[in-house]
Amino acid sequence: MYLQHYLEQLGYSQLPNFLVKYLKAPSLLRLKDIGYFCGMDYASKDIYNFKEYISRYDHSLSVCLIIYKLTKNKEEVLAGLFHDISTPCFSHVIDYMNQDYVKQESTEAYTAHILKNDKYLMQCLKEDKIDIDNIINFKKYTIVDNERPKVCADRIDGVILTGIGWTKNIDKNYISKIVQDMCVFKNEYNENEIGFQTKEIAEKVVEVNESIDIYCHSYEDSYMMQLLAKITKLAIDKKYIMYEELYSYTEKKLFELFKKQNDRELQKLINEFENKKLIDIPKVELPEVKKRNLNPLVNGKRLK
Repeated sequence: MYLQHYLEQLGYSQLPNFLVKYLKAPSLLRLKDIGYFCGMDYASKDIYNFKEYISRYDHSLSVCLIIYKLTKNKEEVLAGLFHDISTPCFSHVIDYMNQDYVKQESTEAYTAHILKNDKYLMQCLKEDKIDIDNIINFKKYTIVDNERPKVCADRIDGVILTGIGWTKNIDKNYISKIVQDMCVFKNEYNENEIGFQTKEIAEKVVEVNESIDIYCHSYEDSYMMQLLAKITKLAIDKKYIMYEELYSYTEKKLFELFKKQNDRELQKLINEFENKKLIDIPKVELPEVKKRNLNPLVNGKRLK
C-alpha cells in the first residue's frame, strides 16, 4: 500500500517509453524474489514485523524513477535500475557471511558477469547504443551512488523504503513531501548531488535515517543477520547448495530447501531463527557494522 503510493509519486503510472523494455530483463526480474530486508521476512515475527513485502526489484525500480524524475539521463537511469543486480538471496546477510560488515559490497563483484550474460538486456542496450560498461560502473554517477554522508538515489530510496517497511516512521504524507522536495544541486566537490529545497524535509530524512542506523546497530538485528549467515554458510559447507546458487534460487525456495534437510545442526539454527524471542537476544559484542550517517544539502548547502 505505502510502496504503491511511493511509486505513484515517482511517476510509475507514466513510465518513460525507453524504460519499459528494460523492466523485462531476466536478470532484473530475478530480484522480485529477493527481499529488501535481507531474508528477515522469514525470521521471528517477535523481532521483525514488516509492514509489507518489499523486494530488491522494487528498490531498483524506485531508484531509477528517482533518477529519471531528477535528471532524465538514460544511462544514469539504467545504471540505477541495475545497480543491485548482483544481490544474492538474503542480500547483505551474505556480506556478513563474507565478513564484510562495514562496506557490505562483497557481492558486487558479480555485477559485470550477470549483466553481460543477460542476452535480452544486451540486445536492448545495443538497440539504444548504450555501452554496457556505463551500466556496470554505476558508481561513476554521483546521482546513483555517492560516499556518505552525501545523498544519492540509492541512499534516499533506502531511507524511504526502510522507513515505510521496518522503522515505520514515514507515512504517505511524508513520502509525497520528500519526493516533491528532492532536486539536484552542485555540492562542494562540484558533483551533482540530490538534495532538498526545504530544511524541514531534510531534517525529517536525517531523523528517519538515524532511526534506521539504530535498528541496524541493534543487538537483535546483528544477532539475526549473523544467525542467517551461519545457516547459509553451514548449508554451503555441507554442500546442500553451492555459493553460486544464491544467484539462481528465490529466497523462498532456498529457505524451504534449508528446512527440508535432515540435519539436526541446521534445523536447530533454523528453529532459532524462526522463533527467537526479542527478550532472549544476548547482549554480546557487536561487529563493526556500516555507519549510516547522512548530511544532506538544503538549497545547495549542507544541513549541518
